[in-house]
Amino acid sequence: MSRVLQSDDKAIGSHINHNVNSGNSNSASIANNVSAAALSANIITVFEHQRLTAYDFAHVADFHWLITQELAFFSIKRQQGQWQLKVGHYIGIILLPSGMTLEILPKLIAKTSSKHNQQQPYGLAKSNDINQTRQWVQNMLADLTSSSHDKNKLPNAKNFGQFSDQLAALPTKAMPLSDWLLAQFLQRLAHYQPTKHYQAQIHNQAALQGRLLIKEQLRHNSMQPHKFVCESSVLSQKMLCNRLIKSALNLLTPLSPPSMSLPALQQWRQVAGLSRYELQRLESFYQQAKRQLALQPLSRQQLQAAQQLLDLAYWLLQQSDAHTGNGVKPQTLANQNAAQPRLCLLIDMNQAFEQWASLRIAAQFQQIDLAYKPLFQAQRVWLHDAKGQACLSIRPDLLIYKSAHVQTDPNLKALDGDSVKPESHMSAHLPQSGNYSHVIDIKWKHLPHAGAISAGDAYQLSSYAQAYHAEQGWLVYPVQDNSRQPILLQQQAYNDADNDKSYKKPSNHAKLWLMPFNVLTGKVNGDLLPDLNVV
Repeated sequence: MSRVLQSDDKAIGSHINHNVNSGNSNSASIANNVSAAALSANIITVFEHQRLTAYDFAHVADFHWLITQELAFFSIKRQQGQWQLKVGHYIGIILLPSGMTLEILPKLIAKTSSKHNQQQPYGLAKSNDINQTRQWVQNMLADLTSSSHDKNKLPNAKNFGQFSDQLAALPTKAMPLSDWLLAQFLQRLAHYQPTKHYQAQIHNQAALQGRLLIKEQLRHNSMQPHKFVCESSVLSQKMLCNRLIKSALNLLTPLSPPSMSLPALQQWRQVAGLSRYELQRLESFYQQAKRQLALQPLSRQQLQAAQQLLDLAYWLLQQSDAHTGNGVKPQTLANQNAAQPRLCLLIDMNQAFEQWASLRIAAQFQQIDLAYKPLFQAQRVWLHDAKGQACLSIRPDLLIYKSAHVQTDPNLKALDGDSVKPESHMSAHLPQSGNYSHVIDIKWKHLPHAGAISAGDAYQLSSYAQAYHAEQGWLVYPVQDNSRQPILLQQQAYNDADNDKSYKKPSNHAKLWLMPFNVLTGKVNGDLLPDLNVV
């Protein structure tokens, strides 16, 4: 179980002005327009695992609406005569019926380097914490969405990692997640125009135009010879790719101010969105749209931009179909949700942090030496019976395999965080000689000191290290400063021949380390090969 960090009981409304760093004209224009939206937008900021009551909402009807939806991301309790919603281990945004946006941020990570300044107003300190949290969360999402990591294991949606690697620079003050998401979508939209293609259309009209369909003509016009059933090819923007993107744009439209006007948006006014029937079968129509798009006469760069935008649109539309419970009048609510999809973007924070930390740590290793090969979520059979039947499998978050010999290419450069090419199953690609140097388990939980490690985490890490004969086992946990350094956990061994608890260092045991991961820098504190801070 993850440890719950303490958070405020009250939600925090934010109205923040933004300054955008320099960039290309399209990105700057989009970011400036979205920044203006934040001045008029109403954001209710809450935190992971926080308990919400009706008093936390400017409009009580929004709270009641959330209760009736019975979203799987919340648990509902009645305590001290009032209903409460407890946020689960998710972050994201929910567009409420009143037009306000509920922004859910990760639980605040306790700082160890300095205490709260008593002279600083509490409200200002809280605002700084929110701004800092938004900034590193947006860095995390940018890394995840631009990575080439296994897309079937990305947080809460298998297509989360399929879209653009060209992201707008973060502003001086981090946007709310809703504004940031809108800016990312509009930035991609600015580089793509609705593709036109020739579409076959059949008309029963007075003029003969195109190819006459004899069979249909005899069936429909035997009594009206002045009409002709004709098939003609018309250049149209109504291809599935465009309509799917337009549906996602409609989903994000409530996040933008009415005065917002961009040239890129004007081109989409004539494009229709998906129907209710098509939204209910989104996966099938998305695959069809991908095949249709691949046949278009586009340059490689244009096709890549279109595919990235289509993937992002599909991911957003998936989130509008949030799983609900029985609720009040469930059929009525289901019909309303189908008729008016509402943005409900929730990301599993446990998965997101594990994958982000895995990517960043793998990049750090490969910057040191290309002999280090990362394996993500590699599953192996750990226990089997006498007949060889698998009983239990293990799947560490990250394995580091160190090759004994690596062939160097003069054109090969050390990989950074944006160019790591991880593989989830690399057994067929590993060199003949080498060993697993590190087995790494990543936890999204607060660990105030070494004694706070749970027995389950310690047993799991030790078992992983033993199974892979790894030199080191790491338990990675989040921090928000550089004061916490890696700590080596000495394993105590006992001699059954005597009862004096004499220590005997086992030669075949891996070194177990507590490794702090700084979310602000996206790196592990200290050296990757630590040998200090022994306790």
